[in-house]
Amino acid sequence: MTVDTLRFATAGSVDDGKSTLVGRLLHDSKSVLADQLEAVELASRNRGQDTPDLALLTDGLRAEREQGITIDVAYRYFATPRRRFILADTPGHVQYTRNMVTGASTAELAIILVDARHGVVEQTRRHAAVAALLRVPHVVLAVNKMDLVGYEEQAFDRIVEDFAGHAAELDLPGFTPIPVSALVGDNVVERSAHMDWYGGPALLEFLENVPVGTDPADAPARFPVQYVIRHGEVRHYAGQLASGTLRVGDRVTVHPSGGTSEITGIDVLGRDVDVAYAPQSIGVRLAGQRDVARGDLITAGVDVPTLTQEVRAAVCHLADRPLKAGDRVLVRHTTRTVKAIVEDLAGAAELTANDLGRITLRTAEPLALDDYAVSRRTGAFLLIDPADGATLTAGMVDL
Repeated sequence: MTVDTLRFATAGSVDDGKSTLVGRLLHDSKSVLADQLEAVELASRNRGQDTPDLALLTDGLRAEREQGITIDVAYRYFATPRRRFILADTPGHVQYTRNMVTGASTAELAIILVDARHGVVEQTRRHAAVAALLRVPHVVLAVNKMDLVGYEEQAFDRIVEDFAGHAAELDLPGFTPIPVSALVGDNVVERSAHMDWYGGPALLEFLENVPVGTDPADAPARFPVQYVIRHGEVRHYAGQLASGTLRVGDRVTVHPSGGTSEITGIDVLGRDVDVAYAPQSIGVRLAGQRDVARGDLITAGVDVPTLTQEVRAAVCHLADRPLKAGDRVLVRHTTRTVKAIVEDLAGAAELTANDLGRITLRTAEPLALDDYAVSRRTGAFLLIDPADGATLTAGMVDL
């Protein structure tokens, strides 16, 4: 049996028990080493706790342990016989929204945690907005601390109904609600005996069986050129194949020039091959002396990107420095960097750190873009401060 990999991210408001949920998931799936567990047990005893505080398995930074909060994105790797997992444990505080964007940007599933006593709060809605913004394919609404509301089905149903309303407003494509108690272990790895009214899977069971996204090799071919390597009269165009497949003999188009050519050779790790698949790093040779440079995008087939100088996008502002209409910035899209000006912020006066918004850019040169809903790689970009090279904003193209 082939074992695939699921990348998923967690998010939850302050004190919703996210670190405990992740710790319980790792502990009950037997993904914790004996010395790690011993260290947690010792630290818990030193704090006067009778049972291990599983949140200590995930809060790795000293500041996180001392403050009892999650600050930075932490990546955890674990596996079961059915699947491998890469978990991005992201912060819940509003001032760390940009960290959640980083962790969820490559996730195929997001777990949004809600405290059963408090229900959907402002930060829950913000996390749902980020999941919708990043087009995360699957969302789990984990209603935690069910033990503190007597495992009542009505409490769970009220939260699901409330969240469903916000999900519809955000155009979030469905979600799976699961009632859990991370502290006790209900419905995390094993199904709970306390909630016989719930007929769905435990969290780990769902994670093991949720469909993993489509193979990037099945998407339209997109090859951003990173380096041009010259061997005598022969030029090799090197980079990572972002999506699709390329074959020797394929007719290709080079963007933004629009020039066409034919692939005469492909090499992977120094060996000639007939076909390459995303996300392999490859070198490509084209027929004739083509004027191809770093930042150009090579495509094959009839499904071509949109060539434009007007870019509309959903964004998350990452920098402490505000972003305003009229600002001059650099747009970094795959391997291409072009100058641009911020034309509009959709009515906002400015965007400050962790703000979500929509912007319109006017670029000095054309960019070959895909809609972010179609390709997270060629539909995403960063805004860069031309003065010091600092990253300002993460953008998702909305064609």
